[in-house]
Amino acid sequence: MTFDDLRVFVAVCQAGSLSAVARELSCTQSAVSQHVKRLEQATGVKLLERGLHGVTPTPEGLVLRAAASDGIAGLDSALRRIGESARGEAGSVRVTTGATTIRHFMSDAIIDFRQHFPRATLDFRTIISSRSCFDWLTEGTVDLAWVTIHGSVSGVEQRPVMDLPWVLAVREDDPLADRCQITPADLADIRHIRLPDNSVSRIHLDAALTRLGVRLTSETGVTDWNTAVLLAELGVGHAVVPDLPYAGASTTPLRFLPLPYIPPLPVGWAVRRWDALTPLARAFADMVDQQCRTYQRDRAR
Repeated sequence: MTFDDLRVFVAVCQAGSLSAVARELSCTQSAVSQHVKRLEQATGVKLLERGLHGVTPTPEGLVLRAAASDGIAGLDSALRRIGESARGEAGSVRVTTGATTIRHFMSDAIIDFRQHFPRATLDFRTIISSRSCFDWLTEGTVDLAWVTIHGSVSGVEQRPVMDLPWVLAVREDDPLADRCQITPADLADIRHIRLPDNSVSRIHLDAALTRLGVRLTSETGVTDWNTAVLLAELGVGHAVVPDLPYAGASTTPLRFLPLPYIPPLPVGWAVRRWDALTPLARAFADMVDQQCRTYQRDRAR
C-alpha cells in the first residue's frame, strides 16, 4: 500500500470512473486498476463495486475513502507549508494567546517577522484561558500558543521564556502610593480587582496569598491584566498584576509597587512537538524569545 495508491483510490471514488482518472493522470486504465487492486490485497476486502455507470465504493471502501481523504489533505497541507517555509515563500503561522500578550510580548517580533518573511502571514487567535489554548493545540488548530506555565499538559510541550514579578498598581493619590514597601498585611485591606476565574495567573496568585495567610476581598472582576490596570487608574480599586509596561490611559499616573514575596509568574510557549514545527513557526517563536530577553535586560538596568 502506497501514498499514490490511496490518492488514486480517492480520485476514483470521487470520479466514479477508472477511465476518467486514467485520463486525468495521463496513464492507462489498467495502471489505475492496479492501484486499487493493491489496496484490496492489503486490506483483504473488496473496495469498489463495478456497475453499468462506473464504480462506487463498498461500505469498506467508504471507510477507507474517508480516512484516506483526511490523511491526504493533511499531508498535502503539511508538505505545501514545509516547502513554502523552506523557500521563504507564502506560508502562515497560527498563534493563539491571551488578549494582552501581543502588546506586551510580541510587538517587536511581529515587525521583525514581517521584514524577514514579507510573503508569510501571522494568524492570531485571541483566547482568554490557557486551557483553551491547549485544546486548540491538541486539535491542530494552531501552531503556537503563548501561555502561563502551570504544570504539565498531556500531548503538549511547554517552554518557559520569562518570569514576571508581581506588582500592586495604585494611583499616585492613593495612601498606599507613599509606602516604601507593601507588606502582605497591607494587601488584606485593598479593594482588590480580581483576575479572571480559573485563569492560571489567578490560581498562581491565590495559592501564593493563601500561603501568606492573606485573603483578598474583591468587588470587581476583569478578563485580563490590562483592564485591571485601567480600572486601578480610574480609582475603582487596586490591581495585583504581573509587572509589564502598561500604557496609561488617564491623567492620574499609576505607581507599580513590587511584591517580592509573591513568586514570579512563568510565561512562555506551548506546542504539540517542537521538532514538528515549521521553519516559519520556529522563526517567529525565536523572535518573540529575543524580544522577551531584551525586555528583561532593559528592566534589570
